[in-house]
Amino acid sequence: MRLLHTSDWHLGRSFHRVNLLAAQAAFVDHLVETVREHEVDAVLVAGDVYDRAVPPLPAVELYDRALHRLADLGVPTVMISGNHDSARRLGVGAGLIGRAGIHLRTDPEGCADPVVLADVHGEVALYGLPYLEPALVKDRFGAGRVSHEAVLGAAMDRIRADLAARAPGTRSVVLAHAFVTGGQASDSERDIAVGGVEAVPAAVFDGVDYAALGHLHGCQTINERVRYSGSPLAYSFSEADHRKTMWLIDLGPAGEITAERLDTPVPRRLARLRGRLDTLLEEPAYAAYEDSWIEATLTDPVRPEEPMARLAARFPHTLSLAFDPEGREESAGGSYAQRLKGRSDQEIAEDFVAHVRGGGVADEAERAVLQGAFEDVRADDGRQETRR
Repeated sequence: MRLLHTSDWHLGRSFHRVNLLAAQAAFVDHLVETVREHEVDAVLVAGDVYDRAVPPLPAVELYDRALHRLADLGVPTVMISGNHDSARRLGVGAGLIGRAGIHLRTDPEGCADPVVLADVHGEVALYGLPYLEPALVKDRFGAGRVSHEAVLGAAMDRIRADLAARAPGTRSVVLAHAFVTGGQASDSERDIAVGGVEAVPAAVFDGVDYAALGHLHGCQTINERVRYSGSPLAYSFSEADHRKTMWLIDLGPAGEITAERLDTPVPRRLARLRGRLDTLLEEPAYAAYEDSWIEATLTDPVRPEEPMARLAARFPHTLSLAFDPEGREESAGGSYAQRLKGRSDQEIAEDFVAHVRGGGVADEAERAVLQGAFEDVRADDGRQETRR
Protein backbone atom coordinates (compact mmCIF):
# COMPACT_ATOMS: atom_id res chain seq x y z
CA MET A 1 0.00 0.00 0.00
CA ARG A 2 1.37 3.39 -1.00
CA LEU A 3 0.97 6.24 1.48
CA LEU A 4 1.81 9.93 1.16
CA HIS A 5 2.80 11.40 4.54
CA THR A 6 2.62 15.16 5.06
CA SER A 7 1.94 17.49 7.98
CA ASP A 8 2.14 21.03 9.33
CA TRP A 9 0.49 22.88 6.46
CA HIS A 10 -0.20 25.87 8.76
CA LEU A 11 -2.72 27.31 6.35
CA GLY A 12 -3.12 31.03 6.99
CA ARG A 13 0.42 31.59 8.24
CA SER A 14 2.61 34.38 6.91
CA PHE A 15 6.40 34.64 6.75
CA HIS A 16 7.67 37.87 8.32
CA ARG A 17 4.44 39.57 7.18
CA VAL A 18 4.68 38.07 3.66
CA ASN A 19 1.37 36.41 2.75
CA LEU A 20 2.00 32.75 1.93
CA LEU A 21 -1.47 31.80 0.74
CA ALA A 22 -0.39 31.60 -2.91
CA ALA A 23 2.56 29.38 -1.94
CA GLN A 24 0.27 27.18 0.15
CA ALA A 25 -2.14 26.90 -2.79
CA ALA A 26 0.79 25.86 -5.00
CA PHE A 27 1.64 23.17 -2.45
CA VAL A 28 -1.95 21.86 -2.55
CA ASP A 29 -1.72 21.73 -6.37
CA HIS A 30 1.53 19.80 -6.03
CA LEU A 31 0.03 17.45 -3.44
CA VAL A 32 -2.90 16.58 -5.68
CA GLU A 33 -0.64 16.05 -8.68
CA THR A 34 1.71 13.87 -6.59
CA VAL A 35 -1.19 11.69 -5.48
CA ARG A 36 -2.23 11.24 -9.09
CA GLU A 37 1.26 10.77 -10.55
CA HIS A 38 2.49 8.27 -7.95
CA GLU A 39 -0.82 6.39 -7.67
CA VAL A 40 -1.03 6.98 -3.94
CA ASP A 41 -3.49 4.80 -2.01
CA ALA A 42 -3.97 7.10 1.00
CA VAL A 43 -2.88 10.56 2.13
CA LEU A 44 -1.80 11.09 5.75
CA VAL A 45 -1.88 14.63 7.23
CA ALA A 46 -0.32 14.58 10.71
CA GLY A 47 -1.73 17.75 12.23
CA ASP A 48 -1.40 21.55 12.24
CA VAL A 49 -3.57 21.87 9.17
CA TYR A 50 -4.22 25.48 10.17
CA ASP A 51 -1.88 27.93 11.84
CA ARG A 52 -4.32 29.01 14.52
CA ALA A 53 -7.56 27.95 16.13
CA VAL A 54 -9.65 30.51 14.24
CA PRO A 55 -8.08 30.63 10.77
CA PRO A 56 -8.73 33.42 8.24
CA LEU A 57 -11.43 32.79 5.66
CA PRO A 58 -9.02 32.44 2.68
CA ALA A 59 -7.21 29.64 4.55
CA VAL A 60 -10.52 27.87 5.21
CA GLU A 61 -11.44 28.18 1.54
CA LEU A 62 -8.08 26.69 0.50
CA TYR A 63 -8.58 23.80 2.93
CA ASP A 64 -12.07 23.22 1.52
CA ARG A 65 -10.75 23.13 -2.04
CA ALA A 66 -7.99 20.71 -1.02
CA LEU A 67 -10.49 18.28 0.51
CA HIS A 68 -12.77 18.43 -2.53
CA ARG A 69 -9.88 17.74 -4.88
CA LEU A 70 -8.62 14.79 -2.84
CA ALA A 71 -12.15 13.40 -2.62
CA ASP A 72 -12.56 13.78 -6.38
CA LEU A 73 -9.47 11.60 -6.87
CA GLY A 74 -11.14 8.86 -4.84
CA VAL A 75 -8.05 8.60 -2.61
CA PRO A 76 -8.76 8.24 1.14
CA THR A 77 -7.26 10.94 3.35
CA VAL A 78 -6.66 10.58 7.09
CA MET A 79 -6.11 13.87 8.91
CA ILE A 80 -5.55 14.66 12.58
CA SER A 81 -5.62 17.92 14.53
CA GLY A 82 -2.36 19.40 15.85
CA ASN A 83 -1.56 21.79 18.66
CA HIS A 84 -2.20 24.82 16.42
CA ASP A 85 -5.63 23.57 15.30
CA SER A 86 -8.93 23.86 17.08
CA ALA A 87 -9.84 20.18 17.30
CA ARG A 88 -13.53 21.00 17.65
CA ARG A 89 -13.61 23.28 14.62
CA LEU A 90 -11.50 21.02 12.42
CA GLY A 91 -13.69 18.06 13.34
CA VAL A 92 -17.03 19.67 12.48
CA GLY A 93 -18.89 17.44 10.03
CA ALA A 94 -16.33 14.64 10.35
CA GLY A 95 -18.95 11.91 10.01
CA LEU A 96 -20.40 13.44 6.87
CA ILE A 97 -17.02 14.22 5.33
CA GLY A 98 -15.91 10.67 6.08
CA ARG A 99 -18.45 9.40 3.55
CA ALA A 100 -16.40 11.18 0.88
CA GLY A 101 -13.23 9.40 2.00
CA ILE A 102 -11.83 12.28 4.08
CA HIS A 103 -11.36 10.89 7.58
CA LEU A 104 -10.88 13.56 10.27
CA ARG A 105 -9.57 12.32 13.60
CA THR A 106 -9.81 15.13 16.16
CA ASP A 107 -11.43 13.45 19.17
CA PRO A 108 -8.98 11.60 21.45
CA GLU A 109 -11.69 9.10 22.36
CA GLY A 110 -11.66 7.83 18.78
CA CYS A 111 -7.93 7.11 18.66
CA ALA A 112 -8.48 3.32 18.63
CA ASP A 113 -11.14 3.49 15.90
CA PRO A 114 -9.08 3.10 12.73
CA VAL A 115 -9.74 3.79 9.10
CA VAL A 116 -9.40 0.31 7.59
CA LEU A 117 -8.19 0.02 4.01
CA ALA A 118 -7.28 -3.08 2.06
CA ASP A 119 -4.96 -4.13 -0.73
CA VAL A 120 -4.14 -7.50 -2.28
CA HIS A 121 -2.15 -8.44 0.82
CA GLY A 122 -4.90 -7.77 3.33
CA GLU A 123 -6.06 -4.97 5.61
CA VAL A 124 -4.24 -1.90 6.84
CA ALA A 125 -5.54 -0.13 9.96
CA LEU A 126 -4.78 3.60 10.03
CA TYR A 127 -5.15 5.12 13.51
CA GLY A 128 -5.46 8.91 13.89
CA LEU A 129 -4.08 10.13 17.20
CA PRO A 130 -4.74 13.90 17.47
CA TYR A 131 -2.59 16.20 19.58
CA LEU A 132 -3.20 15.38 23.24
CA GLU A 133 -3.03 18.06 25.92
CA PRO A 134 -1.93 15.98 28.93
CA ALA A 135 -3.89 17.86 31.59
CA LEU A 136 -7.13 17.48 29.62
CA VAL A 137 -6.92 13.78 28.71
CA LYS A 138 -4.97 12.25 31.60
CA ASP A 139 -8.05 11.07 33.49
CA ARG A 140 -9.94 9.98 30.37
CA PHE A 141 -7.03 7.76 29.34
CA GLY A 142 -6.18 6.58 32.84
CA ALA A 143 -2.63 7.90 32.48
CA GLY A 144 -0.55 7.76 35.65
CA ARG A 145 0.72 11.33 35.41
CA VAL A 146 0.35 14.59 33.51
CA SER A 147 2.94 14.22 30.76
CA HIS A 148 3.04 13.71 27.03
CA GLU A 149 4.76 10.36 27.42
CA ALA A 150 2.07 9.11 29.83
CA VAL A 151 -0.96 10.14 27.73
CA LEU A 152 0.58 9.03 24.43
CA GLY A 153 1.53 5.73 26.02
CA ALA A 154 -2.02 5.24 27.28
CA ALA A 155 -3.46 6.08 23.87
CA MET A 156 -1.06 3.69 22.17
CA ASP A 157 -2.07 0.95 24.61
CA ARG A 158 -5.64 1.35 23.34
CA ILE A 159 -4.44 1.20 19.75
CA ARG A 160 -2.34 -1.93 20.36
CA ALA A 161 -5.31 -3.58 22.07
CA ASP A 162 -7.54 -2.88 19.08
CA LEU A 163 -4.86 -4.12 16.69
CA ALA A 164 -4.40 -7.33 18.68
CA ALA A 165 -8.11 -8.12 18.26
CA ARG A 166 -7.88 -7.88 14.47
CA ALA A 167 -7.02 -10.59 11.98
CA PRO A 168 -3.42 -11.81 12.14
CA GLY A 169 -1.24 -10.01 9.62
CA THR A 170 -3.21 -6.76 9.76
CA ARG A 171 -0.73 -3.97 9.09
CA SER A 172 -0.92 -0.75 11.04
CA VAL A 173 -0.16 2.95 10.72
CA VAL A 174 -0.46 5.65 13.40
CA LEU A 175 -0.67 9.40 12.78
CA ALA A 176 0.47 11.46 15.77
CA HIS A 177 1.39 15.05 16.59
CA ALA A 178 4.17 15.10 19.18
CA PHE A 179 7.79 15.90 19.96
CA VAL A 180 9.67 12.61 19.83
CA THR A 181 13.09 12.26 21.42
CA GLY A 182 15.82 12.66 18.82
CA GLY A 183 13.89 15.12 16.67
CA GLN A 184 15.44 18.48 15.79
CA ALA A 185 13.26 21.53 16.43
CA SER A 186 13.23 24.88 14.61
CA ASP A 187 12.13 28.37 15.64
CA SER A 188 8.69 28.17 14.04
CA GLU A 189 7.17 25.42 16.20
CA ARG A 190 5.01 26.36 19.15
CA ASP A 191 6.14 24.82 22.43
CA ILE A 192 3.79 22.00 23.40
CA ALA A 193 4.69 21.47 27.04
CA VAL A 194 5.85 22.94 30.32
CA GLY A 195 9.27 22.47 31.86
CA GLY A 196 10.96 20.79 28.92
CA VAL A 197 9.13 17.49 29.44
CA GLU A 198 7.34 17.40 26.11
CA ALA A 199 9.65 14.85 24.45
CA VAL A 200 8.44 11.26 24.24
CA PRO A 201 10.57 8.23 23.33
CA ALA A 202 10.12 6.64 19.94
CA ALA A 203 9.43 3.36 21.77
CA VAL A 204 5.95 4.73 22.54
CA PHE A 205 5.06 3.71 18.98
CA ASP A 206 6.35 0.15 19.23
CA GLY A 207 3.99 -2.42 17.78
CA VAL A 208 2.87 -0.52 14.68
CA ASP A 209 4.39 -0.71 11.24
CA TYR A 210 4.66 3.04 10.63
CA ALA A 211 4.25 6.20 12.72
CA ALA A 212 3.54 9.30 10.59
CA LEU A 213 4.49 12.23 12.78
CA GLY A 214 3.75 15.92 12.73
CA HIS A 215 4.87 18.94 14.79
CA LEU A 216 8.57 19.34 13.92
CA HIS A 217 9.07 21.31 10.71
CA GLY A 218 12.16 19.50 9.45
CA CYS A 219 11.80 16.21 7.56
CA GLN A 220 13.41 13.63 9.85
CA THR A 221 13.85 9.91 10.31
CA ILE A 222 13.75 8.97 13.98
CA ASN A 223 14.03 5.34 12.98
CA GLU A 224 12.89 3.30 9.97
CA ARG A 225 9.29 3.19 11.21
CA VAL A 226 8.99 6.60 12.92
CA ARG A 227 9.33 9.68 10.72
CA TYR A 228 8.47 13.36 10.49
CA SER A 229 7.45 14.70 7.10
CA GLY A 230 8.14 18.28 8.18
CA SER A 231 6.26 21.33 6.94
CA PRO A 232 5.86 21.76 3.17
CA LEU A 233 7.03 25.39 3.40
CA ALA A 234 9.63 27.16 5.53
CA TYR A 235 8.07 29.23 8.31
CA SER A 236 11.23 30.67 9.93
CA PHE A 237 14.78 31.51 8.89
CA SER A 238 15.96 28.66 11.12
CA GLU A 239 14.64 26.44 8.30
CA ALA A 240 16.91 28.02 5.68
CA ASP A 241 18.84 24.77 5.24
CA HIS A 242 15.79 22.49 5.25
CA ARG A 243 14.89 20.47 2.19
CA LYS A 244 11.08 20.59 2.23
CA THR A 245 9.55 17.28 1.28
CA MET A 246 6.82 14.69 1.81
CA TRP A 247 7.38 11.00 2.50
CA LEU A 248 6.19 8.49 -0.08
CA ILE A 249 5.84 5.29 1.96
CA ASP A 250 5.37 1.84 0.47
CA LEU A 251 4.03 -0.56 3.09
CA GLY A 252 4.89 -4.11 2.09
CA PRO A 253 2.84 -7.27 2.65
CA ALA A 254 4.64 -8.06 5.94
CA GLY A 255 4.81 -4.45 7.11
CA GLU A 256 8.21 -3.71 5.59
CA ILE A 257 8.85 -0.02 4.83
CA THR A 258 10.27 1.64 1.73
CA ALA A 259 10.48 5.43 2.00
CA GLU A 260 11.23 8.11 -0.59
CA ARG A 261 11.39 11.89 -0.10
CA LEU A 262 9.46 13.95 -2.62
CA ASP A 263 10.32 17.64 -2.86
CA THR A 264 7.66 20.31 -2.43
CA PRO A 265 7.62 23.63 -4.34
CA VAL A 266 9.87 26.40 -2.98
CA PRO A 267 8.28 29.85 -3.42
CA ARG A 268 11.57 31.64 -2.71
CA ARG A 269 14.87 30.52 -1.21
CA LEU A 270 15.90 31.68 2.26
CA ALA A 271 19.33 33.10 3.10
CA ARG A 272 20.93 34.21 6.35
CA LEU A 273 23.67 36.74 5.63
CA ARG A 274 26.13 38.12 8.16
CA GLY A 275 28.83 40.77 7.81
CA ARG A 276 29.50 44.47 7.46
CA LEU A 277 26.99 46.36 5.35
CA ASP A 278 29.52 47.40 2.70
CA THR A 279 30.67 43.81 2.35
CA LEU A 280 27.14 42.53 1.85
CA LEU A 281 26.46 45.23 -0.74
CA GLU A 282 29.70 44.83 -2.70
CA GLU A 283 30.83 41.21 -2.42
CA PRO A 284 30.15 39.41 -5.76
CA ALA A 285 29.64 36.07 -3.98
CA TYR A 286 26.37 37.37 -2.52
CA ALA A 287 24.85 37.86 -5.98
CA ALA A 288 23.36 34.37 -5.71
CA TYR A 289 21.07 35.59 -2.91
CA GLU A 290 19.66 38.69 -4.57
CA ASP A 291 16.31 37.01 -5.24
CA SER A 292 16.11 35.27 -1.85
CA TRP A 293 14.23 36.17 1.29
CA ILE A 294 17.00 37.60 3.46
CA GLU A 295 17.75 37.66 7.16
CA ALA A 296 20.72 40.01 7.54
CA THR A 297 22.89 40.45 10.62
CA LEU A 298 25.16 43.49 10.38
CA THR A 299 28.46 43.40 12.24
CA ASP A 300 29.55 47.03 11.65
CA PRO A 301 31.13 48.51 14.82
CA VAL A 302 28.90 51.56 14.34
CA ARG A 303 25.34 51.21 13.10
CA PRO A 304 25.20 52.35 9.44
CA GLU A 305 22.71 54.93 8.22
CA GLU A 306 19.53 53.63 6.56
CA PRO A 307 20.72 50.00 6.56
CA MET A 308 17.40 48.46 5.51
CA ALA A 309 16.94 50.77 2.53
CA ARG A 310 20.52 50.18 1.39
CA LEU A 311 20.19 46.41 1.76
CA ALA A 312 16.90 46.42 -0.14
CA ALA A 313 18.62 48.10 -3.09
CA ARG A 314 20.60 44.89 -3.67
CA PHE A 315 18.38 42.39 -1.83
CA PRO A 316 14.80 43.57 -2.46
CA HIS A 317 13.34 40.70 -0.41
CA THR A 318 15.13 41.53 2.85
CA LEU A 319 12.69 40.69 5.65
CA SER A 320 14.73 40.69 8.84
CA LEU A 321 17.57 42.92 10.04
CA ALA A 322 19.63 42.50 13.21
CA PHE A 323 22.82 44.05 14.57
CA ASP A 324 25.75 42.31 16.24
CA PRO A 325 28.65 44.80 16.23
CA GLU A 326 32.17 43.43 16.00
CA GLY A 327 34.16 43.82 19.18
CA ARG A 328 31.16 44.58 21.34
CA GLU A 329 31.61 43.46 24.92
CA GLU A 330 28.78 41.16 25.82
CA SER A 331 27.00 41.64 29.08
CA ALA A 332 27.11 38.62 31.36
CA GLY A 333 25.27 35.84 29.59
CA GLY A 334 24.72 37.84 26.37
CA SER A 335 21.64 39.84 25.40
CA TYR A 336 18.24 39.25 26.97
CA ALA A 337 16.99 37.57 23.79
CA GLN A 338 20.07 35.34 23.66
CA ARG A 339 19.64 34.33 27.29
CA LEU A 340 16.02 33.33 26.65
CA LYS A 341 16.64 31.48 23.39
CA GLY A 342 15.82 27.81 23.69
CA ARG A 343 14.51 28.12 27.26
CA SER A 344 11.04 26.94 28.25
CA ASP A 345 8.46 29.03 30.10
CA GLN A 346 9.16 26.95 33.20
CA GLU A 347 12.89 27.67 33.09
CA ILE A 348 12.30 31.40 32.56
CA ALA A 349 9.94 31.48 35.54
CA GLU A 350 12.51 29.67 37.70
CA ASP A 351 15.11 32.24 36.66
CA PHE A 352 12.71 34.98 37.74
CA VAL A 353 12.30 33.37 41.15
CA ALA A 354 16.08 33.35 41.56
CA HIS A 355 16.31 36.98 40.39
CA VAL A 356 13.73 38.40 42.79
CA ARG A 357 15.22 36.37 45.63
CA GLY A 358 18.64 37.82 44.89
CA GLY A 359 20.34 34.49 44.25
CA GLY A 360 19.91 30.77 44.56
CA VAL A 361 17.65 28.57 42.48
CA ALA A 362 14.04 27.49 42.79
CA ASP A 363 13.77 24.44 44.99
CA GLU A 364 11.78 21.30 44.17
CA ALA A 365 8.60 22.54 45.84
CA GLU A 366 8.75 25.88 44.04
CA ARG A 367 9.35 24.17 40.71
CA ALA A 368 6.32 21.98 41.33
CA VAL A 369 4.17 25.04 42.08
CA LEU A 370 5.32 26.76 38.90
CA GLN A 371 4.75 23.68 36.77
CA GLY A 372 1.28 23.22 38.25
CA ALA A 373 0.42 26.84 37.49
CA PHE A 374 1.50 26.53 33.87
CA GLU A 375 -0.38 23.26 33.45
CA ASP A 376 -3.53 24.79 34.95
CA VAL A 377 -3.34 27.70 32.49
CA ARG A 378 -2.85 25.37 29.52
CA ALA A 379 -5.70 23.15 30.65
CA ASP A 380 -7.98 26.15 31.16
CA ASP A 381 -7.11 27.41 27.67
CA GLY A 382 -8.05 24.01 26.29
CA ARG A 383 -11.35 23.97 28.18
CA GLN A 384 -12.16 27.49 26.98
CA GLU A 385 -11.47 26.40 23.42
CA THR A 386 -13.94 23.52 23.66
CA ARG A 387 -16.65 25.95 24.84
CA ARG A 388 -16.25 28.37 21.95
